[in-house]
Amino acid sequence: MSHVAPTSHRRAARASHRGHRGAEGPVQVTSWLGLTLAYVVGLVLTAQSHVGVHAAGVTLLVMLVPVTVGVFVAAFRQGVGSWKAAFVTAAALAFTLLKFFF
Repeated sequence: MSHVAPTSHRRAARASHRGHRGAEGPVQVTSWLGLTLAYVVGLVLTAQSHVGVHAAGVTLLVMLVPVTVGVFVAAFRQGVGSWKAAFVTAAALAFTLLKFFF
């Protein structure tokens, strides 16, 4: 049995980091390219005939939409970084949404 210090001797719990913002500055190009690559992978998976693989692609694309919206919100607050990469990601998002709704 290990020794447990009395309550009066324990260190205080760490302060919350809720107000702390992580990396300041514009969204990195690798973030935009990673999102775009994930969209391409999701679209490739949805094109497969196997039901499980197709479902995995749909699940990936559905999860990517709110993440992408969040990155765009952060980009407008902190800076886009690369407009070209952001445009390619926006095109992938638009293509995905058009594919789902039409």
